[in-house]
Amino acid sequence: MKGTTKVEFEVGGKSMVLETGLLAKQAHGSVTCGIGDNIVFSAVTAAKEAREGCDFFPLQVEYREKFYAAGRFPGGYIKREARPSEKEILTMRVTDRPIRTLFPDNFHREVQINNMLMSCDGTLDTDVLSVNAASAALTLTDLPFNGPIGAVRIVRNDGQWIINPNHDQLAASDIDLTYCGSRDKVMMIEGSAQEIPEADFIEAMKTAHVEVVKIIDGQLELRKALGMPEKTYAPEPKDTTLVDKARELVGEKFKELMKIGGKLERQDAVSALKEELKPQMQELFAEMTEDEYFHAFHDLEVETVRKNVTEGGTRIGGRGMLELRDLEGQVGVLPRTHGSAIFGRGETQTICTVTLGTKKEAQRFDAVTGGVDEKNFILHYNFPPYSVGEVGRLGMTGRREIGHGNLAERSIAPVMPEDFPYTVRVVSEVMGSNGSSSMASACGGCMALMDAGVPLKAPVAGISVGLFTDDNGASVEVIDILGIEDHCGDMDFKVVGTRKGITGFQVDLKVHGMNWDQVEEAFEIARKGRCDILDYMESVLPAPREDLAACAPRITTVKIDPDKIGALIGPGGKHIRAITDGTGAQIDIEEDGTVNIFAADAEAMQAAVREVNALTAEIEIGTTYDGKVIAVKDFGAFVECMPGKEGLVHISEMANERIDSVDSICKPGDAMRVKCIDIDNQGRVRLSRKAALNDEAAAAE
Repeated sequence: MKGTTKVEFEVGGKSMVLETGLLAKQAHGSVTCGIGDNIVFSAVTAAKEAREGCDFFPLQVEYREKFYAAGRFPGGYIKREARPSEKEILTMRVTDRPIRTLFPDNFHREVQINNMLMSCDGTLDTDVLSVNAASAALTLTDLPFNGPIGAVRIVRNDGQWIINPNHDQLAASDIDLTYCGSRDKVMMIEGSAQEIPEADFIEAMKTAHVEVVKIIDGQLELRKALGMPEKTYAPEPKDTTLVDKARELVGEKFKELMKIGGKLERQDAVSALKEELKPQMQELFAEMTEDEYFHAFHDLEVETVRKNVTEGGTRIGGRGMLELRDLEGQVGVLPRTHGSAIFGRGETQTICTVTLGTKKEAQRFDAVTGGVDEKNFILHYNFPPYSVGEVGRLGMTGRREIGHGNLAERSIAPVMPEDFPYTVRVVSEVMGSNGSSSMASACGGCMALMDAGVPLKAPVAGISVGLFTDDNGASVEVIDILGIEDHCGDMDFKVVGTRKGITGFQVDLKVHGMNWDQVEEAFEIARKGRCDILDYMESVLPAPREDLAACAPRITTVKIDPDKIGALIGPGGKHIRAITDGTGAQIDIEEDGTVNIFAADAEAMQAAVREVNALTAEIEIGTTYDGKVIAVKDFGAFVECMPGKEGLVHISEMANERIDSVDSICKPGDAMRVKCIDIDNQGRVRLSRKAALNDEAAAAE
């Protein structure tokens, strides 16, 4: 377009375009990133100075999918995009996580990234375009962003790797990996898989990384095309005077306190040390502010935890680097839920419940980008303030809760049974948190499903791996990280899987990437850890229960000829309403003739099945029926022997003896037992009362 600058390059056999100069010219950086007709816009703005008292990096990442992008109207009465959907929130998180860590620790200016899907053909997901557009927009600013980075989605179909697949290719794949990297490091992975071995994951990541480098080069080419100088990353050095003195005064004591295993006990001891140190520091540094002291003490805490591991070989509580905390598990703890379980690791504990429902309870989507339009397995994650011993407000579901629930959900989904007639909802209520409650939710959710009698393909378990690095580049990886180890460490590497392979994964980093040796080591540590957890889970409940809970609804599946669906529904839904009103059952009918009958008790179920069979069955020659006379003529009577299906009993077939009139035998509304003796080539049914009477007489002799 006129007045724009763009670069075009190939990624995975598809053309990707980065363009700037047309939109949002007052933003500090603005770019569109597109593949085909799919275009995501990103605008970056930043405050000139940090807010007074701000002690964190206030990065805000937004992503919205506009319905006009696909030539559609938003649903609902207002006809305007409202609060972000779950998919939009997950895209915000996948964009935020690899970018946030690439800013300096002491950078506290507010930065806002506003991303927007502006054009969409409905053939592929656009979350990776959001990551690439944001990185490119940041690359065109003067912000201290240690990028660029690139992101692709990679799947495997019939042994072949496909980059940025369409929805059909994604649905047919055995792995769905969103990969983000810098030129030489792994920055983020996220996705799910069908019990894939670790070696296959490494191959997928390395294949994706080749394409990521092309995207990085494209962003640098765009900056160069604008005549901008090569971008350098030069964070301001931190003043360590205060933390150096604090270390001198209480460093050794701090080391010992950080070995205390109990979370609350350790926090109380650290708080006491903080109060003890404060007057000493104030005496030495009279102009020291409260914020400066807070940051100095916090930096010393982070340093102490890290050095205890990297130099002293000691973790909090004295636990080994590859040692799991004590495991806890119970099932069947709530009498009226359809399944329930408690799972805990150390001070992290969750209670999970299962609810079974009809397919009408499936969650439906109105996604602009197309793809899956509903799902019948849902996992929700709740993180109340009491789980960490704090007071807080219970408001709308946060982005973190949505992200953690989605991770656990997509990790269990690959082992859910195929063609399961229920919609399944798992809810994880976090009762206590001290490290990786999302992985506890995957374990607890699996146990609750087994308690509910859901025939899982295999049980899954999840665990997190942490990373601590020193100034010399050496690193130590640890398993089952605590909350403070997550806060002070460099990585939260979450992996869920069966004994056979991986089903779900997510990696968050605080360092500027991982090398391949670190990735391979983390996968192996996680594999051994989840197998140990699976051993424990199976000691609590070895396999899914054979029967559903007594209070769980029952579903029976009946298969009918698809041509009979209309007969089952009836004119204006008359027949189906009569069944549901008369039995209390719910009925779901699928296009292939599958009829799922959902009832609260066996009697209602049997009645509904009889009605469905009656409405969809065909009259058969030689079969006897208890019918109802619906019309009487001079030549015979018409008898309905099945709902909506009738035949003629000719006057000659009324009785063994000759009769003068049909009226002498029956009138409309009378019950009549009849036998089908013929169906002609036009589908006309001949019935016989005489044959039915003779059969009864023969049977009585």
